[in-house]
Amino acid sequence: MDMIFIELQKNSDTPLYQQIYNQIKQDMIDGKFPVGMKLPSKRQLEEFLGVSQTTIEMAYDQLTAEGFIAAEPRKGYFVQAIEELAYVQPVKPEKITTVPLTESIRYDLSPSSIDTEHFPFIAWRKYARDIMDTSQAHLLLLGDPHGDMELRQEIARYLYHSRGVDCTPEQIIVGSGTEQLLPLIIRILGKQARYAIEDPGYLMTKHVFSENYRQTFPIAVDKEGLDVKALQRSNASVAYVTPSHQFPTGTVLSAARRTALLNWAASDSEFFIIEDDYDSEFRYRGRPIPSLQGMDKGENVIYLSTFTKSLMPSMRIAYMVLPPQLLETYRQAFIPYSSSVPRMDQHILARFMADGQFSRHLNRMRKIYRRKMHTLTNLLKLYEPNISFSGDEAGMHVLLHIQTDRTEKELIHQALEAGIKVRGLETYRVMPSKAPPSFLIGFGGLSEEDIILAISKLLDIWNIKKTVTPR
Repeated sequence: MDMIFIELQKNSDTPLYQQIYNQIKQDMIDGKFPVGMKLPSKRQLEEFLGVSQTTIEMAYDQLTAEGFIAAEPRKGYFVQAIEELAYVQPVKPEKITTVPLTESIRYDLSPSSIDTEHFPFIAWRKYARDIMDTSQAHLLLLGDPHGDMELRQEIARYLYHSRGVDCTPEQIIVGSGTEQLLPLIIRILGKQARYAIEDPGYLMTKHVFSENYRQTFPIAVDKEGLDVKALQRSNASVAYVTPSHQFPTGTVLSAARRTALLNWAASDSEFFIIEDDYDSEFRYRGRPIPSLQGMDKGENVIYLSTFTKSLMPSMRIAYMVLPPQLLETYRQAFIPYSSSVPRMDQHILARFMADGQFSRHLNRMRKIYRRKMHTLTNLLKLYEPNISFSGDEAGMHVLLHIQTDRTEKELIHQALEAGIKVRGLETYRVMPSKAPPSFLIGFGGLSEEDIILAISKLLDIWNIKKTVTPR
């Protein structure tokens, strides 16, 4: 046969065998080599190209492994039919034109932001280094589907002392976020369950229920929290609530409504409450609000919480506490499932909690967030009564109410043009409202200086004037 032409770039970073392989394969794809054509022998190609026979062998072996050529004993290498190969030549994509962002966000007032500057990196790194050791090789294997016992024990201990949650480690299920645990709860409660959701409320919750084809009933939220009388009139059998710091309004479910809600759940064996305690660690007035789970005598509360606010959103560790009557149902339904949280992350967190680092971190961050909250609210008071705010008892955002003729969308767009990102309350509503525009003002990820600059700029572009001159 005739020798094939291969151009080698010997100064290239691409290995010579790879260059030979690439060119022969491409020529075959382009149809330059007919099916059945015999390729030069390894010795012939070695002499022609001036490379080692090992280089030729590596190229031919790769082509053979991928089915482009076939070796026949004592005969040589032959070209195979491309159409018989399970191979698709990639289509070169058209050039994608990226549209530059017209808005540059200078201040992000999203309620999900946290303070990253004061994260205990040194302590966390120590525990991570201890875990990433050959003595912990067993953590490379699958662990308990409910989450490793070491972490569940620490969570149970923490919940009892900080939130009054009465549970055993066996009742705790660890998962990779509320959005991963909620579908499990939906499966446990069965297809007959009908869900009441807060309105306004957490958008992800409604999305999860809709994706799982579950019926939902929006229940209004007022200054006392969820309207329990409206819940009682609905056809719901499960109520999803954020009682300690309602999201997004920031209201606290009143004592009377807590009792009424628990009584509603106790009135029927099929009724349950899903208590999402997403940021109860950060309360700035009075004593911590007791959890519904700790008050529950009928074992009708499913408790949910996460480390998103208290540590970091990216860690993706959340947990739920199941009532004993649902725990057995869960075990029967999810025995084959593996835990969705890496075991090493679980054990780093468990040691962080066991040594008291988590409690110290929370105490430190509570003081930091309290200062930020005071900075924000003291500034907002200078604009009253042109504005008002609520939800400043806990959490990392307040609800700002504006008296204006402009719409919420107009104000959001105006803020965005000035480099400020805000979220409007209407975003979180199921049923539309005619109330004046309200906005979630998150302060967790901003410094105190940036809070002052951002709020001053925001209210200035909205043409809201101060009514009090600061001293």
